Amino acid sequence: MRAVILAGGRGTRLRPFTASFPKPLVPLGDRPVVELLIRQLYDAGIKDVTLTLGHLAELVQAYFHNRRQLPPDLNLEYVVEAEPTGTAGSLALVPDLRDTFLAMNGDLLTDLDFNALVAFHREQGAALTIATQRRHVKIDLGVLEFNGACDITDYIEKPEHSYHVSMGVYVYEPRVLRFIAKGEYLDFPNLVLRLINEKERVSAYLTDCLWLDIGRPDDYARAQQMVESREGTDGVHVDSAQ
Repeated sequence: MRAVILAGGRGTRLRPFTASFPKPLVPLGDRPVVELLIRQLYDAGIKDVTLTLGHLAELVQAYFHNRRQLPPDLNLEYVVEAEPTGTAGSLALVPDLRDTFLAMNGDLLTDLDFNALVAFHREQGAALTIATQRRHVKIDLGVLEFNGACDITDYIEKPEHSYHVSMGVYVYEPRVLRFIAKGEYLDFPNLVLRLINEKERVSAYLTDCLWLDIGRPDDYARAQQMVESREGTDGVHVDSAQ
């Protein structure tokens, strides 16, 4: 099993912190978030990891070149984009993706069971499986409903909605790469729609595991609090380097 970590984003939601600092190296405790993810993959038996890089790629490569505490049998490779190709387009640049593989965003903190995800994907016979969680979104405003004559028909104070959302963790069959042209800019949602239009099966793996999107300031703040308190982080390496 191989894993591709998508780590080329600019981290615009964390600016100005990420203006001169790559988002994958955003620290949690004494380690960057992408290293925590790599170590979790390693613990799941996944030792072949490719990082797709773009913005400030040289800083990410320099960090891991000098990180002597990584497992010696970890095979860490890099693909550097000359121009951004999107969250799906960058996969066309990764060589030798001939078997089922994992792909994920490089800015997430999770204790997701990767092996259970892959097993579910294979049971479904899907071309692509998306790890999914239910999220509640509260609108902190009064929402008005009115008709064509502008007569108010309803007033809903601070409504809350519930959605199933992508966690940014995926299992691919290599045939999906046929739908990604090399050099094409393609974001992941457009790839999903392309697969559905081509009658390929796309499955959802619903889980309630720990999941934080470090690219969101509120999730990053929560992750920092968890690291400081060491609470709720079973299965995620947030302790000091071993």
